[in-house]
Amino acid sequence: MPRNMAPATIASHRDLVQYWVSDASPVNEAAPKGYIERFIHSEIYREHTDVNSVIHSHSLGVLPFANSRHSTPVFDISKYYGPDDTRDLLIRNADLGQQLASYFSVDRDVREESIQRQVPYAVVLMRGHGFTAVASTIQECVFRAIYTQENAVVQTKAIELSAAYSQMTGDSAKVYYLCEDEIDPAAAMNNAVWDRAWGLWLRQIATEKLYIHEKPHA
Repeated sequence: MPRNMAPATIASHRDLVQYWVSDASPVNEAAPKGYIERFIHSEIYREHTDVNSVIHSHSLGVLPFANSRHSTPVFDISKYYGPDDTRDLLIRNADLGQQLASYFSVDRDVREESIQRQVPYAVVLMRGHGFTAVASTIQECVFRAIYTQENAVVQTKAIELSAAYSQMTGDSAKVYYLCEDEIDPAAAMNNAVWDRAWGLWLRQIATEKLYIHEKPHA
């Protein structure tokens, strides 16, 4: 993971810190200071052996959904603070990380209503905080994280338009979501084409002046 710095400013391997999955401690005891919330990653890896990539985001487009009631799983950290925990919404220890990791499981009912699912959750929202996405590859995880934000923005606009139409006309305006039998085929389609978006993102990084890549010493 990046050391304690803005991830977009990483320039070389010296800006990365390697951690043990078992307890989120640095492999190198002399490593620079890292992120407090590394327990999000270590505990998800510990509980879900099929997950090979974890992204935690504070996306402003997603945050309103993390603060509202709906059928998507929302991790409310206030239910799990220990008596000595700092109550600042951060996953500061393994216990809180383990609770968050459990929200990705298929056998846990994290919704208000009881809904049976055949696959684990790929994204869990975090109240007042953001979201965490998981996947079996880095590329797929980046795709999920970016489109979680993109889809949240689209859904917000749809809800706003629906509310505005209803207010102007007095008629109810429905927001249309995926039908139950469209979910799996749509997911399969996304999994088949994410490499196109990945190629574009690599090109953007290569041409963006914000990113500086230091060449390794010979």
